[in-house]
Amino acid sequence: MITETTSKEKSAALNSFSHQEVGDDHLFTGLKTPMKVDAFKLSDETKKDKIASLFSEIMEVMGLDLTDDSLKGTPKRVAKMYIDEIFSGLNPANKPRVALFDNKYQYNQMLVEKNITFYSNCEHHFVPIIGKAHVAYISSGKVIGLSKLNRIVQYYAKRPQVQERLTNQIAEELKAILNTEDVAVIIDAKHLCVSSRGIKDDTSSTVTSYFGGKFNNQEKITELQNTLNY
Repeated sequence: MITETTSKEKSAALNSFSHQEVGDDHLFTGLKTPMKVDAFKLSDETKKDKIASLFSEIMEVMGLDLTDDSLKGTPKRVAKMYIDEIFSGLNPANKPRVALFDNKYQYNQMLVEKNITFYSNCEHHFVPIIGKAHVAYISSGKVIGLSKLNRIVQYYAKRPQVQERLTNQIAEELKAILNTEDVAVIIDAKHLCVSSRGIKDDTSSTVTSYFGGKFNNQEKITELQNTLNY
């Protein structure tokens, strides 16, 4: 069950360091995406108008000429992109509807959907995270449409994210939908906050994993890894 993260818990997560001292280090305050209680008080159109206005101010502070034909439409484009596209996963109204089907084939081995490409954004710098997710489950009597596995990954990726949270959110969603603990999620991603700024390391990638139920033993993990390496 996903629970709210309290201010005290968030403070403890810093281990007595200030945000300035933490700097670029990875913070992970909880499984639930940090959201205000009135996050959906405004309509999407109102949010776009406000974002466009505020982004115009940012561009002006940077010294950009918003009367230039190439730039004057940028604030509205950014606002539309934020609400309708790259952060659309913040809105539960965009959560994919998932239908389950009886496992009539009596297929009781693991099913793996690998190399699901996703684009997310680091919540610390708002720059892209680009990666692939591998999702596996063992049916408890029901199966899910293959495309829905992709849609679940995309839904949770389309929000400001931390890779550890993204991994666990996908796993918890699949466990709840499929009514089984037998779920595995592996994510391999490049973070542009590492490769394009800061340390500027373009060769490294970050791998996170979740192994639940029957996947939480070395034999099944090895079988999954061998499948992914085909």
